Amino acid sequence: MRGGIYLMKKQLYRSLMELTKSPLQSWGIRTFAQSRASRPLVRSFAKVYNINMEEAKEKVENFDSLQSLFIRELAPGSRTVCTNADSVVSPVDGFLADTGRIDETASFFIKGQPYDVRELVGLKNTSSRYIGGKYMLFYLSPTDYHRIHSPVDGTVLKTWALGRHSSPVNPVGLALGDRVLAKNYRMLTEMKTPEGKHACVIKIGALNVNSIHPHISIKEGKMEKGQEMAYFSFGSSVMLLFEDGMIEENDPLERPVKQGEPIAQICHS
Repeated sequence: MRGGIYLMKKQLYRSLMELTKSPLQSWGIRTFAQSRASRPLVRSFAKVYNINMEEAKEKVENFDSLQSLFIRELAPGSRTVCTNADSVVSPVDGFLADTGRIDETASFFIKGQPYDVRELVGLKNTSSRYIGGKYMLFYLSPTDYHRIHSPVDGTVLKTWALGRHSSPVNPVGLALGDRVLAKNYRMLTEMKTPEGKHACVIKIGALNVNSIHPHISIKEGKMEKGQEMAYFSFGSSVMLLFEDGMIEENDPLERPVKQGEPIAQICHS
């Protein structure tokens, strides 16, 4: 009986957090999750998804809605950011779902779906920098901390938005959808490192709304590695793009990662 109730709750919460193309359904889910009417579900949601509340800045009883839980901040010291000057760190808690190279035709594949970096980035001169470079894709589940941090030290060159609607970006959505990463609403931030290398942080939105909320630090020009860039109000994915020859990956295998842990090294040539 308890197992059945647990599965029913998990299915209910999944329907609240996953994406839909229906504007009306999206509006209803968003409105409920943001309202105090969802507060009675907060403790149960945290338990069903095994969220580690010991590392949250606030106690579970202090969250007044599901969304406030979802965008929770972490207590100081909950994450350690690698201080090695040449390290590239994970921008999020999540699952490193795919890594690879963007070939000379600007193409790459994720879960069998073909992508073109020019369509993904949208700006011709900017996208050309990443031909021959590498990408990393991170998937964030409802369990994960949903704030995005800078993977490198650098200067913000520009931030821009593309796309309008959002389709699922979970593993099933990536495999069965129509190039969702290049069509979903997304906010892109290009940075230049002290070594003169370029990286692009792509925050891919969810739930048919502007679910990406940039931190004021993005507008200040300089970003330190591990500094907060934005947060998701609903679950989604993050992609990193690196220009040709910029990085060497620590481990190309798919795996869970924590924000601040090293995922690559900057190459010097």
